[in-house]
Amino acid sequence: MIIYKDILTGAEIISDSYNLKEVDGIVYEADCAMITEEAVQVNTGANASAEGGDDDATEDQAVKVNNIVHSFRLQSTSFDKKGYLAYLKGYMKAVKSAMNERNASAEEITAFEKGAQGYVKEKLLPNFKDFEFYTGESMNPDGLVVLLNYREDGTTPYVIVWKHGLKEMKV
Repeated sequence: MIIYKDILTGAEIISDSYNLKEVDGIVYEADCAMITEEAVQVNTGANASAEGGDDDATEDQAVKVNNIVHSFRLQSTSFDKKGYLAYLKGYMKAVKSAMNERNASAEEITAFEKGAQGYVKEKLLPNFKDFEFYTGESMNPDGLVVLLNYREDGTTPYVIVWKHGLKEMKV
């Protein structure tokens, strides 16, 4: 299995077990699923009914969560369009710098810059209001922001991550 980490923060973002699909050579998309996180039940060994306690008062409730958001402990954040574009400008500059540090070719860097610019203009900005935003577990504001949206069916969530903002770690 390959786990993809944010090249800037080292946070685990996604893994290849989620059937990543490369789009336009610039991002990965992966369909998500809503799963039920079962309630935690703690057995203290005490007899609640004999001690006058209420069994239900201390039990968690089962909750529906997004499997990728939950698995990688992604943290919800929010942006308005202006704030996201300001973040993205700094993020893309940092990714380009990281690519230079790992001696990426000039062609690869140019393809990244042009591809990212096109993707933002054609796919992100026209649908900006439909996206949810998530950061890595550390909530580092300089790191990759995972985008979440829903497919045309309106019920299938999927995430979008910047391909060049990730590094592979084989497990």
